Amino acid sequence: MEIKYRYLLTTTVAIAIAGLSACNTPTPPTTPIPTQTPPESPTAPPSPTPTPNTPTTEPTPPTDDSQGEKKTVKAVIYTIDNECQDFVPEEVTVSAKEPVQDAVGKVIAKTETGDFRIAGYRVSISNGVATIDLRIPPESQRQIASLSSCENNALFGSLRRTLTANSQWNIKDVRFTEKGEEVIF
Repeated sequence: MEIKYRYLLTTTVAIAIAGLSACNTPTPPTTPIPTQTPPESPTAPPSPTPTPNTPTTEPTPPTDDSQGEKKTVKAVIYTIDNECQDFVPEEVTVSAKEPVQDAVGKVIAKTETGDFRIAGYRVSISNGVATIDLRIPPESQRQIASLSSCENNALFGSLRRTLTANSQWNIKDVRFTEKGEEVIF
């Protein structure tokens, strides 16, 4: 009887471990393409009115990370919920030197799927308008035009909401391009 119990316990543990390890599929890293951001205009934008689902964030002073090498600040990124209806805020730590670039990378990493991948991106900001230039690898099974409306909202809506909701960045609008050509929705 003890042999059957030991066999049953070993089998159950093995199945549980296999099931948990299948949930942890790594996502290939997305690397930003370095770019220079032109200085923003010196005029102060009007304060946005927070919506019920938009947490207000004050700019946080840069802090040292655990190794004391990089300065970081807090920001809020937004991703779409499971019903593709609303954006879910998440407070994250981003580089103090390039917070917008870092936040864009974090949103992209959360929205990529196995058959749609972004190989790189550039972010430039001019007069309160951010332009995100995306690079889709040629071997990608899907291109931007093949995204469903939910997938479009998950990627482009999340990026737009993230950049415009973080008032410390003074971004009022977001444009999207692919290899310099405007993305048409």
